[in-house]
Amino acid sequence: MSTATAGVRPGAVLADLLPTSRVRDVALVLGGAVLTGLAAQLSVHVPGTPVPVTGQTFAALLVGTALGVRRGLLSLALYALAGVAGVPWFADGGSGAGAVSFGYVLGMVLASAVVGALARRGADRSPLRMAGTMILGEAVIYAVGVPYLAVTAHMSASAAIAAGLTPFLIGDALKAALATGLLPAAWKLAGKR
Repeated sequence: MSTATAGVRPGAVLADLLPTSRVRDVALVLGGAVLTGLAAQLSVHVPGTPVPVTGQTFAALLVGTALGVRRGLLSLALYALAGVAGVPWFADGGSGAGAVSFGYVLGMVLASAVVGALARRGADRSPLRMAGTMILGEAVIYAVGVPYLAVTAHMSASAAIAAGLTPFLIGDALKAALATGLLPAAWKLAGKR
């Protein structure tokens, strides 16, 4: 066991395994925003919906879980604000707040805090709890993204659900399954359960 893991306090997240410093925190926040921006470029368009399937939701939930509430929230807020300011790192190299899918970005900011809070309570240490954490994080993203889609695209609630939720459920289940193995395995490798 390394010295970094030996002194981990209860309520730690994976990022806490690194030596503590402001530089570490700034680097983690920036790195989480960049990871999310890069993952957003993994984009596949789904017929019948203006919302693409991307890697950004998976990255946003991993960032929140690995960094915890404060750093995860800051990281995704930086991602959203930089994208609104013109950094082309939303899906398909997009930026700005005008896209009908921007509500999902806002949902990711909130979801990163929710999954970060759960990770502080150990939800990232077992596969079953991690699956529940990812599902809850995805639900938060949809709770913001689908109504935003309905309003901005002038859709009924049922049309927004059909275009902005239903086509993505299988992919989200796969993302949850991947995270279910990934984060608990990272803790196991770190020697902490």
